[in-house]
Amino acid sequence: MAFPADFKYTKEHEWVKIDGDSATIGITDHAQESLGDIVFVELPKIGAEVSAHKSFGTVESVKAVSDVYAPISGTVTAVNDELTNAPEKINSDAHGSWMIKIKVKDAGEASSLMSAADYEKYVAEEK
Repeated sequence: MAFPADFKYTKEHEWVKIDGDSATIGITDHAQESLGDIVFVELPKIGAEVSAHKSFGTVESVKAVSDVYAPISGTVTAVNDELTNAPEKINSDAHGSWMIKIKVKDAGEASSLMSAADYEKYVAEEK
């Protein structure tokens, strides 16, 4: 399982790709694999504030309902509405199926997140 090197990762299995003051957030391939078939995704509305390490939505699979946590704080600028009608896209391409985009409040928050190599080690230890 390869994790994109330009993403940062959380212990809750979210990824974030930061580009200037904008960030794209989703769940990792490991997360979708653990969840199984995803049947429903609940995401915030544009303009909503998200806070680092706080839930911003849920992912429902055939096994469970799981909260999705924001890796960093900011204001939602875009929501991937495609996932409302086709949540299974996360199963086929977790790192390409972003959930929300935010305007970053404090880029410094990203320094506490894991690199791809660190996340890979973390996932291996978790198994």
